[in-house]
Amino acid sequence: MNTTEGLNVTKRLQNELMQLMMAGIPGVSAFPESDNLLSWVGTIEGAPGTVYHGLSYKLSLKFPVNYPYTAPTIKFTTPCFHPNVDTEGNICLDILKDKWSAVYNVQTILLSLQSLLGEPNNDSPLNTYAAQMWNKPEEFKKQVIKIHNTGQF
Repeated sequence: MNTTEGLNVTKRLQNELMQLMMAGIPGVSAFPESDNLLSWVGTIEGAPGTVYHGLSYKLSLKFPVNYPYTAPTIKFTTPCFHPNVDTEGNICLDILKDKWSAVYNVQTILLSLQSLLGEPNNDSPLNTYAAQMWNKPEEFKKQVIKIHNTGQF
């Protein structure tokens, strides 16, 4: 990484952190893990009206040196039973892959992930078992809570 790239990424992430803190959006937050602005810890809470309501999930956000021109790598660190999240925490979300745009920021990513919890894309599952169970809400919620509470699949 050259000095200019590093300064641009650092400045962009500092601005995004300030925007996120100032917005004070309920149910989403993220902060740098330490002094390294390229590695953050995020939290999303399940939205009301979803099977995830009342549950909180931790995420790791790793920003590449050419961010925002390349999407960050985001994973659930809290086990999450969901059609678009595998057992390793990898996420299938188009805006983190082929639909990425430099106009997205940490706030839009976290809000998109929060929305994804309640509205999965069952046409593109990473967890086929969760996708099959999605239409059985009571069983699905039991599995969500069990995995969230035990931390194991």
